[in-house]
Amino acid sequence: MDRRNFISQTLLLSAGLAMKGFSESNSVSYHNKINKMGNTIQSKRPRPLTLSGFGGVALGNGFNENSDSKCLEAMDAAWNAGVRYYDTSPWYGLGISERRMGLYLKDKKKEDYSISTKIGRLLIPKDNYVQEGLMWKGQMNASYKYDYTAAGARKSVEESLQRLGVGSLDFVFVHDLSPDNGDMGKDWLNYFETAKNGAFKELTRMREEGIIKGWGLGVNTIEPILKTIEVADPDIFLSACQYSLIHYEDDLNQVFPVVAERDISIVVGAPLCAGFLAGKDRYLYGKDIPEFAAKKLIALKRVAENHQVDLRSAALQFSAAPEVVSAVIPGASGPEQSAENAESFKKKISPEFWEELKHNKLIAEHSPVP
Repeated sequence: MDRRNFISQTLLLSAGLAMKGFSESNSVSYHNKINKMGNTIQSKRPRPLTLSGFGGVALGNGFNENSDSKCLEAMDAAWNAGVRYYDTSPWYGLGISERRMGLYLKDKKKEDYSISTKIGRLLIPKDNYVQEGLMWKGQMNASYKYDYTAAGARKSVEESLQRLGVGSLDFVFVHDLSPDNGDMGKDWLNYFETAKNGAFKELTRMREEGIIKGWGLGVNTIEPILKTIEVADPDIFLSACQYSLIHYEDDLNQVFPVVAERDISIVVGAPLCAGFLAGKDRYLYGKDIPEFAAKKLIALKRVAENHQVDLRSAALQFSAAPEVVSAVIPGASGPEQSAENAESFKKKISPEFWEELKHNKLIAEHSPVP
């Protein structure tokens, strides 16, 4: 079966199964039986219900302040387009994203969707909290502290369950335990040691208790992912900023082969480089655009124009192509953006487009493509 058609059919079939009240265990089994090329696979670890997901950064007023109604409309558009995987975090707006996501999902049956959140920061109630340098806009009523201990992990999960209004979670990611975290810098290894002896073991216990189905890390670099595989038994990783048409080599060559051996899957975060590949004047989480990224974007646009391909669609399908990828989670702050993201997974892209990208060395010859 053509991979492009399979991605589209997977999205639609998963949505249809969810609408019919398909059980949670059966939805996991569906993904375990058939991979994105239409071949059977043997996977015992849980995966998100749909390949097309929804990232919750904008719901937490990332980059811009968004109204409750606009955020709920964005989720509704994603749901109506067949999206059944939603990712959030206490960090996103210091609780705002989780509350908004929970408000939308409160009347949905839990078996009809997959949801993930994160641990690593505990929220501390505080009226009108202000801290310079945060990407969250608007009023916040909580501050935060880092906590990667066992007790901190369980407390964070319990508080997220309350904000979301659900009784269990599909996935929990240990958040920002990474050398690029400016609050940690070189000390990230000390935090990692705490998590190894605390949060990792507690999340494994919660998996055994049925509170969560799986856990891993949600990070923007590859070193923490590789270290975690060495010392624990994770199920799934959220790898952000590491697998896009702009930058993909580290995940492709160093992470994907290792996780494949362990039957671990990857959720791709920031597949559009936080909007850069969709026309936003920013790269990842800042306004400074690296010279290499600006040059590559020009080259990518030239090839896309040659083949009349929408670059957003190409970027999302590229991130979804590897077999180890179980979901891709572009963000959306409004209904139009949600609908466009979901539609991008269904668009047909000619093989010649991918061939020209490889010929021009814009992607590697061994890069998986739809």
